Formats: sequence, C-alpha cells, structure tokens
Amino acid sequence: MTTMTKDWDRHVIDAEQIARGTGFLHLRERILELAAPHETDVVVDVGCGTGLLALRLAERVERVWAIDISASMVDYLRTKAASAGIENIDAAVASAVSLPLVDACADLVVSNYCLHHLDAAGKRGALAEAFRVLRPGGRLVFGDMMFDLDPGDPRNRAVIAGKVRAMLQKGPAGVLRLAKNAIRLASGRWENPATADWWLEALAGAGFVDVHVDLLHHEGGIGHARRPLDAGMTAGVLPAAA
Repeated sequence: MTTMTKDWDRHVIDAEQIARGTGFLHLRERILELAAPHETDVVVDVGCGTGLLALRLAERVERVWAIDISASMVDYLRTKAASAGIENIDAAVASAVSLPLVDACADLVVSNYCLHHLDAAGKRGALAEAFRVLRPGGRLVFGDMMFDLDPGDPRNRAVIAGKVRAMLQKGPAGVLRLAKNAIRLASGRWENPATADWWLEALAGAGFVDVHVDLLHHEGGIGHARRPLDAGMTAGVLPAAA
C-alpha cells in the first residue's frame, strides 16, 4: 500500500498559499455546507494541512481532531490555532490509513485534497478508517481530484488540456514543471486521482450509505456519505452528479 511519500515538511508555505486561494476557499465552504456541522459534533480532519477546514470547523463544533502526516504542517496549524485563541483543536501526526483514534468517536470526518496522494489500496484503507472512527449515522465529506488520464473521457481530456495550457502560460517555468510532471508520471511518482465512479464503488464497498459524488467544474469533486445507523444495512449508491 502506497501512502503519501512526498516530503510535506518542505511544502508548508506552498500549502498555506494554496489554501488561501479563492478556489480552495470556495471548496472549503462547499464541503462545510454539505457537512452541516453541529455545535455538539466531534470532527476528524484527515490531511488537515495548515488548517483550511479545521480552523473554520472549530468555530462551529465541540472538538476537531486534526490529522496530518507532516509534523511541520501540524506545528503550523497549532500555532495558527493558538494565535486565534482556538482551544478545541487537537492536532496529531499520523496517516490517513491509520488514524490514532478509538472506534466510533466522531460525528463527522472531513478531508480536502489529501486522498489523491494515496494509491487505490491506500484510499480504501482511508475510507475504512473513516468508517471505523465514525459513530453510527456519522457523516463523511471530502474534496479531491476526480479524473484520470484516460483520453477517451471528454471530461478527462478537458481537465488535462486545461492543466497543460495553464502550465504553458507560465512560460519557461511552466514548461519545466510540465516536464517534471511527465517524469514523475513515467516513474510512477505522480498523484493518484480517482474518478467519480471509482469513489462511488469504493464508498459503497466500505459500507457507507447515502453515497453521492458531485463533480465540480474543474478537476475536482466532492464525495459525501454516511455510516449507517444499523450495521446490518446494505450500502446504497446514488448516481454521480453532472
């Protein structure tokens, strides 16, 4: 099983700048809208980074467990929380596939642009962990890249073409980045985004019900589902949104 092998401790500043961008702020608000957090909720933020979701959720819920594989990200988040006087965030260094939490301790699990760094087995492991820590009836909401490199799909073609155009518009630096990405892809070190259909199947396979995947206008999408109240319930799947 491949987990997040990138040295994220070296990318804290990059992650924070990305999190402050308009696109990610809009995505955060959409995730929060779907999550519908309650003031008594205990929340787990998987791949919390510098706190895009955790800090906003802490204003609305009882407690946030913020989990990230990078110690530097976790330290950055702790400092931001302290500077805001936020005392209901507990941040820990751990992997999405092995959450340091007891069973059925959370009402809500969220994640944003973390899971595409895992291979298929890792994604399924992360879903199993989310299911494990959720209480019956608990909700899972996550945003992530949702496309693949199959050129036969029109959306895939549009996403890939848009990424290439965006890099080329940056001039020599963009061309260099494009070349680096090509090398990473050829060597098997590129990210591992999954399609909406893959997520629908994986969520249902993990035991979730009320499964939805909403594709966004760009490369991403949002998955949301619920742990059944009755462990004997059969997982259900709804079609992906256009």
